[in-house]
Amino acid sequence: MDLVPKPDQLVAAAGNAVHLLLHGGLADLRPMPRALVDEGTLREVHHYRPDPVAAKRGDPVLLVPPLAAPAGCFDLRRGCSLVEHLVGNGRPTYLVEYGDVSFPDPNLGLEHWAQEIVPAAVRAVSEHAGGRPVHVVGWSLGGIFAMLAAADVRDLPVASLSVLGSPVDTTSVPMVAPLRPLLTTADWPAAVGRTYRALGGAPPLVRWAFQLGSFQRLVTKPIAVAVHLDDADWLAQVEAVDRFAASMTAYPGRSFGQLYHRFAVGNALATGTVELGDRPVSLAAITAPTLVFAGATDGIAPVESVRAALPLLTGAREARFEIVPGGHLGMLAGRAARETTWRALDEWFEQWDGRRRPTRRGATKKATPQKSAPKAPAKAPTKASSKKTPAKKAAPRKASAEPTAAPEGAIGTHPRRRHSSSGSRALRR
Repeated sequence: MDLVPKPDQLVAAAGNAVHLLLHGGLADLRPMPRALVDEGTLREVHHYRPDPVAAKRGDPVLLVPPLAAPAGCFDLRRGCSLVEHLVGNGRPTYLVEYGDVSFPDPNLGLEHWAQEIVPAAVRAVSEHAGGRPVHVVGWSLGGIFAMLAAADVRDLPVASLSVLGSPVDTTSVPMVAPLRPLLTTADWPAAVGRTYRALGGAPPLVRWAFQLGSFQRLVTKPIAVAVHLDDADWLAQVEAVDRFAASMTAYPGRSFGQLYHRFAVGNALATGTVELGDRPVSLAAITAPTLVFAGATDGIAPVESVRAALPLLTGAREARFEIVPGGHLGMLAGRAARETTWRALDEWFEQWDGRRRPTRRGATKKATPQKSAPKAPAKAPTKASSKKTPAKKAAPRKASAEPTAAPEGAIGTHPRRRHSSSGSRALRR
C-alpha cells in the first residue's frame, strides 16, 4: 500500500480487514485430495487425486519431507502449493509421510528413513504408476534422506533427484558455525548427549531455528500487515506460514544424536561419506541426475552450505546447481517460487522423463557400438543392385536422433528462466 493510499487500495484494505475479523483468515488451507496407496512402520505413501481436466503426462513425482516439519510444506495453501501445481500440470504426484513421530521414540535413527522408508516409498510409487521411474524431490533434511537413499540402494527406480535447501557443509550454517568451538570441546558433546538421551530426544529445535531466522519479520509483523493490508495474497501467505511453523514437532532421540554428533560436530556429510547403520554411505555412489537448489536468502541452509554437495556428486549422470529467490521455506513454497523453483522443476522433470537409469555406469556406452554395427547387411548390395546402397546409408540418422545426454547449454543460464540466474550453476558430467 502506498504511503498515501489510493482509493482502490483503501477499499481492498477495508475488505481484507473485515474478512480477517469475521472469518479469521484469508488463506485457503484446504489440503489437496489424496488417497493412501502404501503403508508400513512410520510410512504412509499418498497419491494425489489427478486433475480431471489436465492430461496425464510424464513420470511420477515423490515428495519427501524432512523430520520435525509437517509434510504440508509441499501443500502450503491453495494458490501457493507445489502439489497443486504438479497435479494441475497432469504430473502423477505422491507424498511420503512419517506418521506420528516424536522424540519419545528413542531408537529411531536416520538410517530408518534413508535406508528403509524412502526406498520403500520409491518402489511403491513406481509400482503404483505402472513400473515407471520416479522423480524424487526432497526438501531440507528430506533432500538428504533422498540422496542417501539413492546412494545406498543402487537398484531404486529413480528418474532424477531434486534437493532443495539441504545443508551439506554445516560450517557454513550461521546458527551452527559460532557454536562449533563449544561443540568440539571435550566435555560438551558428552553433556549434550546425556541430556537428549535422558529426555528421549530433542525439543522442536527446527521450529525455534525457523522462528529465529524470521525474528526480524516477527518483530515487524504488525507494521508489515498494516503496509500490506490491501494485498490479500500476501496476508494469506503469512497466515499459511504461521500455521506451518506452529505444526513443527521434535526430533526422535537417536536421530537427533546422529544429527548432532555426525553433522553439527563432525560435519561428516561434507566429506561425502556418512556411517548409517552398519555401513558407510557415499554420495559419490549416486548415479541419478541430481538438481540442487539453494535459497538466496536462506538462513538455515545458506547457499555455500548447499553448494558443497556438487563436488561430492561425482557419479551422477548430471549434477546441476540453481540459486532461487527466498528463504528456507520461501524457496519451496513462497510466492516467487511459482515462477522460479517450480518452473525449474518442471523443466528438469521433462528433461529426464522416460530415461531409466542404467544398472551399471557406462552401460549405455557399451550398448551403442553393438547396435550400430552394420557388418552383415553390408554384403547384400554385392548380390543385389547397387541402387539399394543409398537406402542403407539413411539408417544411421535414426541412431543419431536417439537422446543420450542432456541438451547443451551455457553454464549458469537458461533460455526460459523467468528469474535471474546469474548465481546459478549448471555442471554437466
